[in-house]
Amino acid sequence: MTNLSAFPLSAFPITRKWPASHPDRLQLYSLPTPNGVKVSIALEETGLPYEVHRVDFEKHDQTSPEFLSLNPNNKIPAILDPNGPAGQPLALFESGAILLYLAEKTGQLLPSDPAARWHAVQWLMFQMGGIGPMFGQVGFFHKFAGKDYEDKRPRDRYVAETKRLLAVVDQQLSTNKWIAGDTFSIADIAAFPWIRNLAGFYGAGELVQFEQFRNVRRALDAFLERPAVQRGLTIPKAP
Repeated sequence: MTNLSAFPLSAFPITRKWPASHPDRLQLYSLPTPNGVKVSIALEETGLPYEVHRVDFEKHDQTSPEFLSLNPNNKIPAILDPNGPAGQPLALFESGAILLYLAEKTGQLLPSDPAARWHAVQWLMFQMGGIGPMFGQVGFFHKFAGKDYEDKRPRDRYVAETKRLLAVVDQQLSTNKWIAGDTFSIADIAAFPWIRNLAGFYGAGELVQFEQFRNVRRALDAFLERPAVQRGLTIPKAP
């Protein structure tokens, strides 16, 4: 267990802006975006005690010196774990890295068999390198400022790639309950918030013909039925 007198969280500049009420718990700095809820869902699934801090983009919290001291890339989510490896605090950014850390720390959300574990990790990387960036571009060109561009070729390029990625996932789910097999894992926690956002918040379901991917629809529905997922999708709560 961490000796907090030797390694106080107050030594981390981020705690000056977001003081820890429970310094013995993992500290989460986030928003309920597709990347942000990956970590809150994982924390809810594992039952690991944590304290959440809302990073307000409207107030430009993500570019504050305190936040940049934890994540120089000024993106959420980020964590500060007072009980890290060797009993020392550990700061981490990048949602994929945090998911791997939480799975290893708790012994949950990843198979114990080495081959099955790497199989799940490859699907985590598939989300990080494909689903997240491509779906985000569809959101930009369909819902946000990019929708006003007269030239629809950029939008159509990302729509085509998004449909291709959905087809890959749909094929994988045609013979598996979850993305990496029959066991729920961080691969699912990484992918389904983005899939939900695509058809929901971005309103791009019809654009990408989402309903034709029936296996994805089935697994997304099962994902959203999980109590820990339902809690994690609302964390941190709006002020």
